[in-house]
Amino acid sequence: MADKDYKQSDFWAQKAKKEGYPARSIYKLDEIQKLYRIIPPSGTVIDVGSAPGSWTLYTSRNILKNKGTVVSVDLKPLELNPIPQNVKFFQGDAFSDEILKELKSFGEYDAIISDAAPSTTGNRGVDTARSEDLVMSVLSLADECLKKGASCAIKLFQGSGEKEILTRLRSMFEKAVVYKPKACRGSSFEVYIIGLKKK
Repeated sequence: MADKDYKQSDFWAQKAKKEGYPARSIYKLDEIQKLYRIIPPSGTVIDVGSAPGSWTLYTSRNILKNKGTVVSVDLKPLELNPIPQNVKFFQGDAFSDEILKELKSFGEYDAIISDAAPSTTGNRGVDTARSEDLVMSVLSLADECLKKGASCAIKLFQGSGEKEILTRLRSMFEKAVVYKPKACRGSSFEVYIIGLKKK
């Protein structure tokens, strides 16, 4: 990684700490939200792979302003103390029958967001394949849980399966976008796929 990327990482990490967020990733969602308005005020949102909790906290605090609901899911616990009142957290596998039942109990959702990444090996081919599988799982969840007109933003490690993922995204949403926020490290191969207005 270039020195510039380290400096950028330090800037965003320090900014996150100063503003009370567990991780620098909040600024990626902030930029996506300002550009695409994927989460409506007072909406109901699923955050998949939410730990340590920056996206959940940003959505609760800055977008919903404690009016809507964030249903947050991760294998690990959130690092939020306290967890905001309008956040419902489930620790477990978001794609299991048990958690899916809990998710569906809140009705249909206005948006699904995911900054989740698979366990990485350092082998780009393996890591991108794992990321693509994870994205497909989140899209399947979106297909089941999102209402018509809803949106999504999901992290993806770019690889050979990107075309297939975009085909799936376009089949589900009226508009499909691939976007790399400024807060991403320049050397990173992560992007975000954004689906607007579910069909």
